[in-house]
Amino acid sequence: MKALQYLNKYFVKYKWRLLLGVFITVLSKILTLKIPDFVGDSLNVVEDYQLGKMSSLSEVKSILLDNILLIIGVTLLGGFFTFLMRQTIIVMSRLIEFDLKNEIYQQYQHLSINFYKKNRTGDLMNRISEDVSKVRMYFGPAIMYSLNMLISFIIGFTQMYAISPKLTLYTMIPFPVLSVSVFILSRQINKRSTVVQQYLSKLTTFSQEFFSGINVVKSYAIESEVISSFNETADQSKEKNINLYKVQALFFPLMILLIGISNIIVLYVGGKQYIAGEIQVGAIAAFVMYVNILTWPVAVVGWVTSMVQQAEASQQRINEFLEQVPEIENTIDASTEIEGEIEFKDVTLVYDDTHIKALNKVSFIINKGETLAILGKTGSGKSTIINLISRLYDVTGGEVLIDGKNIKDCNLNDVRSKVGFVPQDPFLFSDTIENNIKFGKENASEEEIIEAAKNAVIHGNIVGFKEGYKTILGERGVTLSGGQKQRTSIARAIIKNPKILIFDDCLSAVDTETEEQILSNLEKISSDKTTIIISHRVSSAKNADKIIVLDEGNIIQQGVHNQLIEEKGYYKELYEQQLLEKEM
Repeated sequence: MKALQYLNKYFVKYKWRLLLGVFITVLSKILTLKIPDFVGDSLNVVEDYQLGKMSSLSEVKSILLDNILLIIGVTLLGGFFTFLMRQTIIVMSRLIEFDLKNEIYQQYQHLSINFYKKNRTGDLMNRISEDVSKVRMYFGPAIMYSLNMLISFIIGFTQMYAISPKLTLYTMIPFPVLSVSVFILSRQINKRSTVVQQYLSKLTTFSQEFFSGINVVKSYAIESEVISSFNETADQSKEKNINLYKVQALFFPLMILLIGISNIIVLYVGGKQYIAGEIQVGAIAAFVMYVNILTWPVAVVGWVTSMVQQAEASQQRINEFLEQVPEIENTIDASTEIEGEIEFKDVTLVYDDTHIKALNKVSFIINKGETLAILGKTGSGKSTIINLISRLYDVTGGEVLIDGKNIKDCNLNDVRSKVGFVPQDPFLFSDTIENNIKFGKENASEEEIIEAAKNAVIHGNIVGFKEGYKTILGERGVTLSGGQKQRTSIARAIIKNPKILIFDDCLSAVDTETEEQILSNLEKISSDKTTIIISHRVSSAKNADKIIVLDEGNIIQQGVHNQLIEEKGYYKELYEQQLLEKEM
């Protein structure tokens, strides 16, 4: 249970609720285990009357009636305390489940982009859902039934020992066998539970990728191949589950067998003691009731052990992510004022997963309020530059400065909150268009939303929808066209009113006329903002204050439009090519 030790902090947090649950459990078991005493006492009274030790029938009836009322009263009261026990311990487990999911989710948010490159979405989802649910069973039912079992045994055996020490010791003969069996089987459950959870992650990942790529699947008519692959993975998962439940299935029959042996021992040894006159018949009846009352606590030993082992396996998987240290951390607590001046000094970046040198000693300066355009072929390092400005990665060599200060010495939250970023492939949430735009500014008014949409030249499209700004988008904005998604994403960045605006080839899906309108609007909006435009079109870059051209991570050209179209090189070639395409 080493992995589960991580969760001890939650026991400390909810210690009073847990202690109350323990207290209520003790009361519940004391009351429940009083019933055999009343039954045994009733039988002893009847036996004494038959043997002539009691002569008054009315006295016998009175004692029996009192015992019946006590049994009914104790049963009702015990049931009420059992209800309270569940209300304290099971509710505590739900609160811990809530806290643990939030902790994992916050960790997911803090982890860097590299982490998400190396791990699949389905596996991440499985660990925060299925694995946490397994751990919740450890906090709830496992603890409740363990307490129930432990307290029942302590109270039950204490009362049994008080009646007949010899009979009690004989009754305990099967329990060493139980302990050894639980130890052996629990080890197998732990191993097989880990494998089951791994295969469940594979199934979740497969399903998530299938749903995300449904357009590709249908376009290529490969449904049958996908279904075949899913069935193969599902069959493997089924076999692993069967292997797990084969082991779990051994527990309950084993418990029943051991309880049956205990009952036989009670009847045989107790019968001999009764014949010898050592105990009364009521003691035997009480012992049989004690053994059977303790049947359920003993029977759930296997179930509890299984739950604990599955929780251990799941928590071990959760800990793998919780123990991950974010590569990008905020080391500054004090607030950092961001004005927008950006400088790259001999910046080099090598991606550790691919070992590709994305940038090689890149240097440039963007003053506050200036616009920088970056052009280059695919894979030249354009997007890497904006990732460094948002500090999604840290440089391998050189340094990135914001307002003259190394970006690592700036408050990370302040830097990112002052950046408005529009990616080439924008991500829209399955929500209303209005809320997708408001993602840039949560408390934005209706007028601000409309103004941002107009500047992004998407307002006309939105009002044409039946529900207007209240239109619900499909997952990842599938309801909209590529150009509409890009323009909605631009509106989201504009409404944020950041100090730094970054457009990563976000006009690739719009026509030239719309592009001109958007660029004209952006020129007015970004007059006091530092703006970075990544594009494959000269038309998007021509009005920039500075233009740099990248190739394989190196700056091969830089200057302004009028200067670069006169120089022999990539920019001039691109300009002439696009000019020819426009004329044609």
